[in-house]
This record gives sequence, structure tokens and C-alpha cells, in this order.
Amino acid sequence: MNTTVALIEDRAVLSLSGRFDFNAHREYRDALERLMSYADAHAFEVDLSQVSYLDSSALGMLLVLRERAGRVNAPVALVGAQGSVRQVLDIANFSRIFAIR
Repeated sequence: MNTTVALIEDRAVLSLSGRFDFNAHREYRDALERLMSYADAHAFEVDLSQVSYLDSSALGMLLVLRERAGRVNAPVALVGAQGSVRQVLDIANFSRIFAIR
């Protein structure tokens, strides 16, 4: 998996590509630290448009971001999920805890 982190206006954006699974946990953790370092961010966004696969461990990693963002009262949106990635999010009822666009 590849990650990029950017501050766009007042949103800290984490863009992911490739397979988002347990093997990506170290890279994700490092990206999460960079993401949380943006003191000017009032919201967080995870761009999943280039993710080809997502499993239950990835869902757990997204929940870690939600927990960390909650500590600073910032919303988290998941954007661009398509195909089987979107299906996994829907089956897990993630629309109840994340904004999904």
C-alpha cells in the first residue's frame, strides 16, 4: 500500500492506494502520525479511490483514526470508495460512524 498525506485548506487528507490490509499496518500507523501532526486541520479525510482491497484489519485501522480524531473533535470522512471496497464499508455499517462520500 502507498500513502500520501496532505493539508488541503482545513482538512488533513490521507490518500491510500493498493491493498489495505494487515500488511499495511506499519505504513498506515506512520501516515496516521503525519496526518495527526497537522494542528490546523479541523477535519480528516481518507481517500480510498485507489484502494483495490480492504479487509477487517483495515476497518480496525480506520477506527483508530476515528478515535484519534475524536480526541480533537474533528470529523472523519471516507471518500472515493468503489466496488468491493465500498461493499465492505457498507456491510460493516461504517456509514453509521463515518461520513462516506
